Amino acid sequence: MHIKKKALKQLASIAKKDRLRIIGVIELLGENPLPPKALKLTGRDGYRIRVGDYRIIYTFNSKQLRIAVIKIGSRKDVYEIVD
Repeated sequence: MHIKKKALKQLASIAKKDRLRIIGVIELLGENPLPPKALKLTGRDGYRIRVGDYRIIYTFNSKQLRIAVIKIGSRKDVYEIVD
């Protein structure tokens, strides 16, 4: 699993209670990268999973079995263009 620096900074800015829930979900993604509540993003590569008011945007490479967390944030901010 790889978490981009930008995603780590975004995670650090979230309240502790929500941050712990998000970390728990990220750990579960390591066991099951495509859980039932993960949705494919429209118009770009990747998936999103909802954790309360926050979204985790990530990619999953099934050939290499690699997960990359790209963005973490509130719904209003997280869907801006992902680089």
